[in-house]
Amino acid sequence: MTDSSIRVRSVSLPATSRQIGGYLVEPEGDGPFPAVVVIHEAYGLNENIKDVARRFRGQGYAALAVDLFAGRNRAVCMARLFGGMLSNALDHEGIRDLKAALTFLTAQPRIDAQRLGAIGFCMGGGLAIAWACTDNRLKAIAPFYGMNPRPLDAVARSCPVVGSYPARDFTAGAGRKLDAALAHHGIAHDIKIYPGALHSFFNDRGRSYNAAAAQDSWERVLAFFNEHLRATE
Repeated sequence: MTDSSIRVRSVSLPATSRQIGGYLVEPEGDGPFPAVVVIHEAYGLNENIKDVARRFRGQGYAALAVDLFAGRNRAVCMARLFGGMLSNALDHEGIRDLKAALTFLTAQPRIDAQRLGAIGFCMGGGLAIAWACTDNRLKAIAPFYGMNPRPLDAVARSCPVVGSYPARDFTAGAGRKLDAALAHHGIAHDIKIYPGALHSFFNDRGRSYNAAAAQDSWERVLAFFNEHLRATE
């Protein structure tokens, strides 16, 4: 897909052991622009995730939505990713693929390599947190209903975090523990648990969509990213 008026294109980029896909959206103008990697949940790189990338573009960010399932069976990819997150949370193929995606993104001519962030949902949220503990190129992340890395104290090396969690979900406990760990290690953060919200509340194409929680969390993400990714403009 290409659209020269809003600079949208599907891309193929080298990752750990193969090419993975991506959906790259850039604002109009010369830049350099702050940029965000968008990490999908178990549904893969679908229209909801592409829409998140376009929403960032509307706020003056470039955004690369990655396809971690590219060229592979989704169930096999999910098993491999979750297995890596449980057994070796800070160094597995998913993390290495995200690092490669960020390297690809920073090679684009209108991207500011000093102002990089990530947002992820469920599986992608957990990947975002673990990734931030191992890659100092990231300056802010926004996990949604993601699990924490093991060991949790790895977040001492994280960049600032704005996290959003539904109260009626198993990840709410992870959000509370993350909040406490980030406070303990002095990492700038904004963690919020949304009463009444369910898993995947941000997905406006899903049955669990919660408009109030989605709007509030999006506004918090933008405010946090504006502080940590755009402060040098």
